[in-house]
Amino acid sequence: MPQSKETTLKTVTPDEYEKAKVKFNDDEYSQEEFLALAKLYSDSFRDVKEGELIKGKVVRIQGDNVIVDVGFKSEGTITKTEFADVNEIKVGQEIEVVLESVEDQDGNLVLSKQRADFLRIWEKVLRAHDTGEIIEGKIVKRIKGGMVVDLLGMEAFLPGSQIDIRPIRDFDAFVGQTMDFKVVKVNVPTENVVVSHKVLVEEEISDQRNAILNSLEKGQILEGVVKAITDFGVFVDLGGVDGLIHITDLSWGRINHPNEVVKLDEVIKVVVTDFDEEKRRISLSLKKLLPHPWEKIEEKYNLGDKVSGRVVSLTDYGAFIEIEKGIEGLIHNSEMSWTQHIKHPSQIVAMGQMVEAVILSLDKDEKKISLGIKQLEPDPWDTLMAKYPVGSKHSGIARNLTNFGVFVELEPGVDGLVHISDLSWTKKIRHPGEVVKKNERIDVIVLGVDVEQRKISLGHKQIMDNPWDLFEREYSVGKITDGKVVRIIEKGIIAELPSHVDGFVPTTQLSTSKIKNIANHFPIDSTLPLKVIEFDKESKKIVLSAIAALKEKEDAEIEQYISTFKLEKVTVQNIKNAEMGTIDSSEFPIFEVPEPEAPKKEETE
Repeated sequence: MPQSKETTLKTVTPDEYEKAKVKFNDDEYSQEEFLALAKLYSDSFRDVKEGELIKGKVVRIQGDNVIVDVGFKSEGTITKTEFADVNEIKVGQEIEVVLESVEDQDGNLVLSKQRADFLRIWEKVLRAHDTGEIIEGKIVKRIKGGMVVDLLGMEAFLPGSQIDIRPIRDFDAFVGQTMDFKVVKVNVPTENVVVSHKVLVEEEISDQRNAILNSLEKGQILEGVVKAITDFGVFVDLGGVDGLIHITDLSWGRINHPNEVVKLDEVIKVVVTDFDEEKRRISLSLKKLLPHPWEKIEEKYNLGDKVSGRVVSLTDYGAFIEIEKGIEGLIHNSEMSWTQHIKHPSQIVAMGQMVEAVILSLDKDEKKISLGIKQLEPDPWDTLMAKYPVGSKHSGIARNLTNFGVFVELEPGVDGLVHISDLSWTKKIRHPGEVVKKNERIDVIVLGVDVEQRKISLGHKQIMDNPWDLFEREYSVGKITDGKVVRIIEKGIIAELPSHVDGFVPTTQLSTSKIKNIANHFPIDSTLPLKVIEFDKESKKIVLSAIAALKEKEDAEIEQYISTFKLEKVTVQNIKNAEMGTIDSSEFPIFEVPEPEAPKKEETE
């Protein structure tokens, strides 16, 4: 074979190479010539890497595949589905592809046109992110947290907060809309893109916002759109800058929620009440554009007028009634009933209830109106003196028990107090519950009526004659009697005497030795020999002594006493020789009578 054959070969096509292999087998080429030819053939192909973006030429269409020559040893395959329009595929057409794999199971290159198209889009997106270029996109669907945007053929995420400067209430309304976006974030490894339309809107209105902020003054009246409604107030868009109307500045009257006054997207006029330049906070008011309801209050209302209104607030001391928007009056607890002691207004009225009342006082300067409910009816205390004269007997219901006595309902709304000292002639009552239970009926006698203070004093023991005249003879000082232990108290015991009257035995009069625990020695219902050592009819006081009584007993009785009550270190002689001394009964709590609690001073405003 002539040497010129090798030198004239510049490039070798695949067909020429295949023919050369056949001829080589027929010995037309020497081994050296064929190796040189193979080298030229190998050098004619590109060094292509997987994932690389390359150009190729369509050489044929084979079934569902498009065969592309990219200048490699073998041809590549692309499925028709990767083309937007299959009918536009032409043999000889030059296209951009990405090498997915060097060879498939058939030894062909695996190419992707879709991946190549994406990389071109990705380049544009990255450039837009770096330069701030605006890209048009179409919102295709709604997802959690925002929307999906078709951006040049790839999907991008549009957060809900980045759609507009105003809160979005209907996201679905944006699906299908085409708008401009700015690429605000890209994640190269994951190929994720985040876009924003809000930043473009903010840029457009920045000059407008600055103009508004620079021109703001207190008292200025502006027009805006209700942007958002919260529990505490309303945000108003003043044209790129927001102001807040606090709930208290929406109306002169009380409102439960701002949506009672304004609606979303409503155009309203407001007045600027305050402006913080540093924090750029604008305080607005709606009510200050309306006349103050107290301006002509005297023309509307006079003392003694009957008015109606809704209960808008309950406090410990009374109920506030809204007569009209911005005008409220207070019904104090003391003005709710002629006869009842009202501790809380909820006993009479409820929130939201419509009530009638009488104007008692009106102060325009302080913006206060005092109202009364009880004035709608005659004062029953005017006739109580005739109905409940002193000394008259009645039957009532024990409605309330206190440590100082029991309140008895004589009729609905009319109560009287039986002091604890007026419950029994003979018993030392610790609590009214020992005599009467709540809601039980009890007989009483009227002791006094104070119309001015609206108090009726009642007695229960006075139903019966005072037995202390009899007791004065029966239990005079020095008398010997028996007593039954009915109660153990501080510094002694209470003993019931045969006439069912209680007397007091100090601890020192029970034993000559010190007693640490009286209950361990003198159990309830045990009987003691006793001697009266003090009797006071006025204060209903009987003081007794067991030692004094024992001094007059036989030794055997004294021994029996010592043994029965387990008195240690006590002998008959100790008792006989005991010096009685003097006893100051005023030191003993048994004789203290509880006083009625002074009513707590109630708030008036």
